Amino acid sequence: MNARAFLIRGLLAGLVAGLATFFVAYLVAEPQVEAAISLEDAGASGEPAAEAHSHDHDEAAHSHSHGEEGGAEVSRSTQRTWGLLTGTLTIGLALGGIVALVSAGAVGRIGRLLPGQTVALVALIGFVSVALVPFLKYPANPPAVGSGDTIGDRTALYFGFLLLSVLAAVAATYAAVRLRGRIGTYGGTVIGAAGYLVVMVAAAEVFATVNELGDFPADVLWYFRRASLITLATMWGVLGVVLAGLVGRLYRREAADADRRALAASL
Repeated sequence: MNARAFLIRGLLAGLVAGLATFFVAYLVAEPQVEAAISLEDAGASGEPAAEAHSHDHDEAAHSHSHGEEGGAEVSRSTQRTWGLLTGTLTIGLALGGIVALVSAGAVGRIGRLLPGQTVALVALIGFVSVALVPFLKYPANPPAVGSGDTIGDRTALYFGFLLLSVLAAVAATYAAVRLRGRIGTYGGTVIGAAGYLVVMVAAAEVFATVNELGDFPADVLWYFRRASLITLATMWGVLGVVLAGLVGRLYRREAADADRRALAASL
């Protein structure tokens, strides 16, 4: 098993994950985006929010677009279909390649885990450190929330927290592996996880809090953030399951071939 074999399977798993994420995002997240856009349009026009929220979403899809004045505009119908599909496939392929290469480098270095198990662990650590923990500190906001004047600061805070989370996860994993030989797998895992938790809780307290919600309806915000988290979990979950299955199947096939060659050589 080499890095190329991991990468090919990672890209395939990323493609599957991107497709699955598209369907989940289209069915679960897009209705919440439409609801937020209705509120945004209502605020711009001075129309009561409750009345705007009751408008048909198809009307909002045709009337709302994102683009600079005088420039090319992309309709909501395109954003929520081909645009969304392109985005999820691109992210899925990128994540699949990254997880595959990291897994290839980690095989044999994380205890006695088999290659498929190593992939599953890398995907789990990736989801927690890249998606879940940063989301808990800086959750996704709908289109109607946030000032354009602070987007640079908010982006810097998010990616700074994300980078710290990834570095802390790498350090915690390394510490757990090193401690495994001294205090056992359970003890090393507990100490590594506790160290990561302590670092990220402290970082969450130090990093600035962003609150630009104003009087945005709490129920719309909750459903939007819940849908966003479900979409993230779908991407990482499908990627981890598919890639672990593909790598595990490859390992079993190569192990069986090696056993047959060893048996033939012993005759």
